[in-house]
Amino acid sequence: MGYCYTRDAGLFALADGMGGHPEGEVAAQTALQTLAAMFQREAKPRLTEPQRYLQDGVLIAHQQLLRYSADKGLADTPRTTVVACVMQGNSAYWAHCGDSRLYLVRGGKLIARTRDHSYIELQEALGRATPGAERFNRNVLFTCLGSPGKPMVDTHGPLLLEVGDRLLLCSDGLWGTVTDAEITAQLAARPIADAVPELVEQALRNGGPRCDNVTVLAVEWEGSGEPDPDSTQELDEDGFASTIQAAVGGVSEQKMDDDEIERSVREINEAIQRAGKKKP
Repeated sequence: MGYCYTRDAGLFALADGMGGHPEGEVAAQTALQTLAAMFQREAKPRLTEPQRYLQDGVLIAHQQLLRYSADKGLADTPRTTVVACVMQGNSAYWAHCGDSRLYLVRGGKLIARTRDHSYIELQEALGRATPGAERFNRNVLFTCLGSPGKPMVDTHGPLLLEVGDRLLLCSDGLWGTVTDAEITAQLAARPIADAVPELVEQALRNGGPRCDNVTVLAVEWEGSGEPDPDSTQELDEDGFASTIQAAVGGVSEQKMDDDEIERSVREINEAIQRAGKKKP
């Protein structure tokens, strides 16, 4: 997980490498690095089209994983889920692929939550869920980054923010053992600096010895106005800051430069054009 910001925009992102496939840590780190590289390139200091940025960023991260697998000659591709949120102006935009989630809490109520790309949530949406199915199918996804087919990416926004809104991004290690109601209550009742550690500890307690990893990132919207001079005084028109490292302990050899981004964007646009021509 990590975040980036310029003087006028912020990106918050979280990825969860998938078990059962090789190098899940590479997949998760590559997704974050790709989003951060594109954010730095396009937020000058604002994103022209935040929703388009999120859509393209996730798809380019997917392409990076396919290239990594091909270059390494891997029999299987590293895979990951991802959820990312842009806050710009007075609005929030977000996108996700897989079952890492975003929660938006306002006035003690859950205003929005991403819907997992899992078979159990699909069945529930269609009104076909059967008792006990969640226990067996909760982690069965029908899309993710790094899969052979084009990933499904859901995007939302702009959603107008209100003072005190809290957004939380998390892996399934949190919501798998802590209910939506509990997440909402904790996030509404405490400062996020207290609520998030408590939620993580609760998930670890509930999960027991075999608990999945629990990753959480949260932010509170304090409204528009003059920025905090301590956090932004050194950022000029082209300033950029990030907690997302270029590489962690040599885990990822992927490096996104402008030429790589341009090539990936061009490939996406060409694929969209080809798909459009095939339609009757």
